[in-house]
Amino acid sequence: MASYRSAGGWERNHLPLGIWEHRGKVAMVARGHSVTDRRWDGESLDMTLGAYTIIAAQNAMDDAGITMDDVDGIITSPGGQPGGQPIGDTWGPVRDYFEAPYDSEDGLTQVTGEWLAKQMGFKNLKYINSHGDTIWNLIGQAAQAVGDGLCNVALVTYPTGNLAGRYHQNPDTRARGGTQFSNPWGWGLSGQGFTFDQYCRKYGSDHDKMAPFVVQEHANGLLWEPSYYAQHEPGPFTVEDYLAGRWIAQNLSIFDCDRPVQCSAAYIITTAERAKTMKQKPVYILDHTETAFQARGLIQTLDDVEEWTDYQAKLSYAGSGLKPDDIDLFSPYDGFAVFTQYFLEAFQWRGVKRGDAHDFYAGDISLEGPNPINAGGGNMGTGRMRTAFFSDPLEQLQGRAGPRQVKRKAEVAVTHGVLPNNAATIVFSTSPD
Repeated sequence: MASYRSAGGWERNHLPLGIWEHRGKVAMVARGHSVTDRRWDGESLDMTLGAYTIIAAQNAMDDAGITMDDVDGIITSPGGQPGGQPIGDTWGPVRDYFEAPYDSEDGLTQVTGEWLAKQMGFKNLKYINSHGDTIWNLIGQAAQAVGDGLCNVALVTYPTGNLAGRYHQNPDTRARGGTQFSNPWGWGLSGQGFTFDQYCRKYGSDHDKMAPFVVQEHANGLLWEPSYYAQHEPGPFTVEDYLAGRWIAQNLSIFDCDRPVQCSAAYIITTAERAKTMKQKPVYILDHTETAFQARGLIQTLDDVEEWTDYQAKLSYAGSGLKPDDIDLFSPYDGFAVFTQYFLEAFQWRGVKRGDAHDFYAGDISLEGPNPINAGGGNMGTGRMRTAFFSDPLEQLQGRAGPRQVKRKAEVAVTHGVLPNNAATIVFSTSPD
């Protein structure tokens, strides 16, 4: 049997699950972003994750109409990775530390709450947490912290970096020992291509049917200013472009893989009452739920993926009290584009059942149509930022998404990510009820 993390701590991850005790009592109000670069050169201090997080934090506070004196909590995933590791540890080439006073990665390839508080001069903090996970879990953690009264106005930061060199670099170029069987080409490449191949065989589909979805995401992402593509590659991306993408693994194209980038984002999460006094309209958090899944074997199979995404959907519906028909906007993770159909089918948004996703993609998923999935562009349309999944639903529900504003009703939004070993779902609404 597959296994799930048991309930404990702040996470809501075990069935049976009741309605969240802070449902509608916590709100996200504002967002802030830095510029987005392809990577950090390892030298320019004005382009570090620290420099960019300071910019994003100030922009978020300005967006909310507050100052540092109003903030009493900082919650972060310092390196944008599980556990907040610096990207130099697990997410890129290993390199030596700078000479003193730059003898730590803090402020360079990671940004702890402690570093940010000191550098920006926050004076009224009563809660700092620098142990966040990926952004879905991080936002859930922040919502729970505010609901529990650990802080009243939380600044949530999410820096994500990219050093020069090979992504996920492993200094060992040989598959030694057991790794020759378990992970010779990398979990993402071998695992996701393999799982997608199983999907296509089971449901009678093929890779080309992904094209409408990925092309639409690129179009959406070009309308979001922080997007890497909007800033650096604003040209069109066509079906022909997608189909011409070189293979990374069987059934996995270069255009199914998100592009690593260097940037930072920040959000203001506060109590529903305090949110009413801020500059932007409150968007209420109705629920957060989390799972951690362990596959049965060395590489997850389609059965594994469908089981854990079904479980996550059940958790979210139980915790929020919603049904599929209640969701106006759905923003599921697409770090590999071939992930997204599993989430769509598990949550059964727009009535999509197992095996239906590719037919759904062939329909009207435009911003003007009835099914604007990933209206912010996801990672395929913005780069490996992961923050479009939060900034776009926030702006859509506040009615300030500009050219991305969907034409259909936008009152309830759900976002889900990221991977089976660290997954969460957040539910937003324009109403606290």
